[in-house]
Amino acid sequence: MKTGFVKVACALALACLAADAAPVPTLHVTDLFRPHMDPDDHWDLATLYALVWQSKVDLRGVMIDHPKAGWTKAPDICAVAQMNHITGKAAPVVVGSPRVPSAEELRTGAVAADLAGVRAFLELMRQSPRPVLIHVVGSCRDVALAARLEPELFARRCAGIYLNAGSGTPDPEKARRLEYNVGLDPANYAAMFELPCPVYWLPCFETVSSVPAEMWRIAAYGSFYRFRQGDILPHLSERVQNFFMAMYAGGKTADGLWLQQLAAPKSAEALAAHGNRDRNMWCTAGFLHAAGLTVTKSGEIMPLKSATDAVFTFEPTRVKCSAAGVTEWTKDPQSKNRFILRVADVERYQSAMTAALKSLLMKLP
Repeated sequence: MKTGFVKVACALALACLAADAAPVPTLHVTDLFRPHMDPDDHWDLATLYALVWQSKVDLRGVMIDHPKAGWTKAPDICAVAQMNHITGKAAPVVVGSPRVPSAEELRTGAVAADLAGVRAFLELMRQSPRPVLIHVVGSCRDVALAARLEPELFARRCAGIYLNAGSGTPDPEKARRLEYNVGLDPANYAAMFELPCPVYWLPCFETVSSVPAEMWRIAAYGSFYRFRQGDILPHLSERVQNFFMAMYAGGKTADGLWLQQLAAPKSAEALAAHGNRDRNMWCTAGFLHAAGLTVTKSGEIMPLKSATDAVFTFEPTRVKCSAAGVTEWTKDPQSKNRFILRVADVERYQSAMTAALKSLLMKLP
């Protein structure tokens, strides 16, 4: 890691977070598929676009993971097109690499077609008016490849990474149980912690466990929370409701008719059915924090600099990760470029994040 690059990147990240007027240049890396893998990816996309709509975020592009061989799922470019249409934006979409090339293949350029999306991602970084913040909510493969392909460009143009993956347990034995996103590509997850930019780490759970009560809970070092969809869906605009209903319908609708889906008559029956279901979420805190915002314990979205009772914080930390994806971390008040999400109020976190998400999505037109 080049110390000079790290210092510059940290200063740029702090400048982005402190800026009030200019929206934060942002790239979004996601496993957004149709039929969906997990609906949280579409809720995350809507969250990001709600910040775009409020001019808090300048979304420079979306990178979708490449589907695995044999899958009947495709990168959901229709969902991005729908959100672009709802908000009047034009964020481009690229698709990541189907595999991890060898060092020799990278050196010789033998896999140029496989890396087209990653190179397009680098071009989006290059074209941004300011260094970008990157949200990683799926595989880490493509961001790691981008950093390997053009390390100096990446160091200059990446203001920080919001990494949604892993478990926050400080116990190395428990950390050996890998969270889903880590399991997609453990070695490139480990590479995230070596990047020459600030990393804001949001472990998905504090502990990954086969015991549901131990894993699916609100904890100090896990970003997970859950809400009942009926507490939010009925309050959204009809076009945003239709965005979600089209996603839930998956392959049962004509997915090419993405524009017509937004204008379809509202289905009260479908809304009621999905309103009775819970939705697991992980990434909301990172989207808000990257935009210079936080959430109070009562669920109000506030600027970072003026909130005195935030329900989550990012603590400076020292972290290392093995090639097998196993993390070890300790608090480090001196750290300027590695941070871990901490839930400041475990009892209020879920209700606060749900209220914040509702108020944010209600602003979409």
